[in-house]
Amino acid sequence: MIALVGFGMIVLIVLLLLKGKMSPIVVLTIVPTIAALLLGYGPVEVASFIKEGIGTTTSNGILFIFSVIYFGVMSDTGMFDVIVNFLVKKAGNNVIAVTVATAVIATIAHLDGTTATTVLITIPALYPVYKAMKIDSKILLCLTGACMGVMNLLPWGGPVARAATVLAMDANELWHILIPVQIAGFVFSIVIAVFLGMLAIKQGTGAGKGEAVETDQKTKDEEAALRRPKLLIFNLALTICLIAVLSVGVVTSYVAFLAALCLALAVNYPNLKLQDKLIKKHAPAALMISATLFSAGAMVGIFDATGMLTAMANAIMGIIPGFLGRFIHIIFGILALPLGLCIGTDAYFYGIMPLVMQVGETYGVASLNTALTMVIGKNLALMVSPLVPATYLAIGLANTELKDHMKFSIPVYWISSLVMLVIGVIIGVIPL
Repeated sequence: MIALVGFGMIVLIVLLLLKGKMSPIVVLTIVPTIAALLLGYGPVEVASFIKEGIGTTTSNGILFIFSVIYFGVMSDTGMFDVIVNFLVKKAGNNVIAVTVATAVIATIAHLDGTTATTVLITIPALYPVYKAMKIDSKILLCLTGACMGVMNLLPWGGPVARAATVLAMDANELWHILIPVQIAGFVFSIVIAVFLGMLAIKQGTGAGKGEAVETDQKTKDEEAALRRPKLLIFNLALTICLIAVLSVGVVTSYVAFLAALCLALAVNYPNLKLQDKLIKKHAPAALMISATLFSAGAMVGIFDATGMLTAMANAIMGIIPGFLGRFIHIIFGILALPLGLCIGTDAYFYGIMPLVMQVGETYGVASLNTALTMVIGKNLALMVSPLVPATYLAIGLANTELKDHMKFSIPVYWISSLVMLVIGVIIGVIPL
């Protein structure tokens, strides 16, 4: 009975999230609560389950609030615009230099972990260059998505934060484990950029003249007034120091972001009204993500306390051949990208991952190892999934059909995810 209710809950959560009829906050809270009530638990007991679950997500929720606002403020100062323009000018009319610059720009632009922001920074800046040099725009889309997938392994990236929530651990700790794999992914993204540049040359591109293009010709006066070009060095140094502190892990991640945000606001915008305005500008996105994490924590709390995961795992064990059980994390790591294409982010991490982790535990596979393999492939599926709104924004800006983008990019992304998975196994980050 417990397993049946659990499976029914998973199916309902996935369907509701896929259809997009209700907010993830509502789905991830209401459906598990109803499931717990059906199993005979009283309202007071369910409330205590939710409290315990939310308690495991507090640090990650606070991290999202300060990190999203911080990078939003850095974008307001014009830090990313200066970097993009510099790299585009350096690339000139060298095709391979342009594709490599695309990878670097997309990587830097995705420091904030926000897909729409990365798309709006990268594609409008580079699309005119690709058009002038007659480089296929699918290459621009492919490289942007590949680098976003690698950079999304940062602790304030949605997938890592969600996986950390399910694991009941700090997102920064999970990131520290993934750093070697992320570095390998970035290097491979540069390799992809070189090969795609060579492919573009074979296709006869490069006949046009490369042009340095302004990232946004129609910048509003209000946005222009927020630019702080004279403080570029300070903002770059502050961001580099922040990332260094997060990498070392000497302080809690959200404390580091809070301190950096305060310094950024005090130096760039020493005015109370302007500081309040900027915080209010970026707060909605930050609070929405954090609220979703808290509701996911409520779901995880109910999952654990009612024993639904254990019951479902026992049912699945009767189906999976025993000799494959110890490799279940590798199997789902290989399948992570196609699964990520078909299943939304919340449904994947809060519906599928907990179940696979529980099954893996019964075969002696640590939940952490399962989460590591499933995060990598899902990340690479980010910008090619028809379920991600930013995908449509990207193809619209690049004037490319979704089917063409998917045909071109999916093989590249899958190979990249498999390379990262193999490297993770070789260096011991992901035990077999």
